[in-house]
Amino acid sequence: MTTINPYITFDGNCEEAFNFYKSVFGGEFQFIGRMSEMPEKYQVPDDQKNRVMHVSLPISKETTLMGSDTVEGLSPPIAVGNNFSISIATDSKEEADRVFRKLSTGGVAIMPMEDTFWGSYFGMCGDSFGIQWMVNFATEENN
Repeated sequence: MTTINPYITFDGNCEEAFNFYKSVFGGEFQFIGRMSEMPEKYQVPDDQKNRVMHVSLPISKETTLMGSDTVEGLSPPIAVGNNFSISIATDSKEEADRVFRKLSTGGVAIMPMEDTFWGSYFGMCGDSFGIQWMVNFATEENN
């Protein structure tokens, strides 16, 4: 079964926002990682290394609210309408490839599907309607 989860992007206040969401919805973060944990090839400026790379907060049995901060030079500036992505979790690598290929047709592949340092098979794209998508297959049990 494919699940869809909202993914919200912030400009340095992701942790503050997610602590607020935690007070609203309850629960605990499944994961919170910092930009400092990214491989050096991504060249995160020193003053932005404590920003949130990824956070996930289950808000129901089926839905997880996810988010991150932007990083100067790695992320587009936030404007009205581009601070969210729809995150899709698939049951297989093949399904992830199929969904990504179809969504990015006529759009743009922002980050092609690839194995990541956090243990997922992951990619980001924009569709032909300007909607941003994140496609994920959790290749390790802790995802």
